[in-house]
Amino acid sequence: MNHNLSFNSVETIPDLKASAAFTVNSSEVFREQSDMIPQKIAEGYEYIPWGADNQMPYRILELIDSDETLSTCQLFNAEVCYGSGLVYDTTDALPMVTREVDQYLMDNDIASYYLGVCQDFKHFAFCVSLIILNSDGSRIVSLLRKEACYCRFAPAVKDGNIPYILYGNWRKSISSKNDVEKIELLNQHSPWTDLKERMQTSKGKKPKTSTRKFAIVSRVPTPDSTYYPIPYYGALFKGNWYNIKKLIGMAKEAKLKNSAPIKYHIEIANRYWDSIFKAEAITDRKKQMERVVEEKEKIINFLTGMENSGKALFSTFYVSPDGHEQHDVVINKVETDKEGGDWSTDIIEAVNMMCFTMRVHSNLVGSVPGKSQTNNSGSDKRELYTIAQALQKPYHDLLFTVHHIIIRYNGWEGVKPDCPFIMLSTLDENRDAKLVTTHKTNKNETDNE
Repeated sequence: MNHNLSFNSVETIPDLKASAAFTVNSSEVFREQSDMIPQKIAEGYEYIPWGADNQMPYRILELIDSDETLSTCQLFNAEVCYGSGLVYDTTDALPMVTREVDQYLMDNDIASYYLGVCQDFKHFAFCVSLIILNSDGSRIVSLLRKEACYCRFAPAVKDGNIPYILYGNWRKSISSKNDVEKIELLNQHSPWTDLKERMQTSKGKKPKTSTRKFAIVSRVPTPDSTYYPIPYYGALFKGNWYNIKKLIGMAKEAKLKNSAPIKYHIEIANRYWDSIFKAEAITDRKKQMERVVEEKEKIINFLTGMENSGKALFSTFYVSPDGHEQHDVVINKVETDKEGGDWSTDIIEAVNMMCFTMRVHSNLVGSVPGKSQTNNSGSDKRELYTIAQALQKPYHDLLFTVHHIIIRYNGWEGVKPDCPFIMLSTLDENRDAKLVTTHKTNKNETDNE
């Protein structure tokens, strides 16, 4: 990934009194997803790359962070999944067990951990939890989150199990085992049984291993069976609406800055820039940026020549000065005589498509722009918020696996993991909200009827 290089820009075409918008094709973030060949690090470590160049999670994050609607929807989904937070329900536990659980919760930053894994779930459809045992292996004492974007899976062994994960900063080149942390991974299909066998929990038996920290993967089941699942919202990048919304924003900016309407949209594949840098052996960031500017100038000169020659130009390929067609550079002519010229209806449509794909009602995040817009009533918004939280049930079940293991391993009888969600109340109830849980034994919370 070429960080700190700006491939998206609006450039003026002086001879035509118009502008050209340069963008990168967002669908390329998932290119060669199926081509996953194990990569080796010195000292025998191996990992499966995440995407063709092992940079897919960072490309996804960059696409999300560069769009206001998408980043807001992702944050909203993570907050809804968080609910009112993870709790260990000790209503049915003995006082001694309750004290042990309280001590454990004091020793671990559960709120930060839980919001973090909710973020990973919504961004990448899986998360990694690290459990740490005490020195004799009799108790699980610590729980940590390992950020999914920095985790890479080892190749599966013959029985299909993945033996370990490597945790490191994969944004940079990694060539030594000192650059990564190797963490043994419990069997994804039966982590509890695997942990029991490793630690020999039966009386009188010593643990089979001296390892005291293990990774547990919580994964959203997807139709594919690759190492790294493709999140459902990937349709945004594979389709057209993400690029359409970005182009509308660039068009408005160009109009405000220089009153020159965008007449051409040049969509350039990421590999096109990579091939230029590689062919010309350009590694310095400053020189790479200068080369990007130079290439854009060549394309603008090509557009000027085509326009002056009187030829029609609709979705053509760029022809380089040496006469070769560049199929990674697609030029689209933009209709400039649009009625109104402000694209207000188009931006609303693009935002609604994004919110729809992210399963977030636009009224809940206030993301629909425009001078006039329909707005739901308070009752409708409460119902939408309730529905959004109710849909988090399968994700909570997946996230609770780690906590069921911790509770069982530590012998905390009568303790249950829970994540009550917030039920917004109506005015006649004289309170703002109440908590709803599925544990009917909890007298302090209201059951969902």
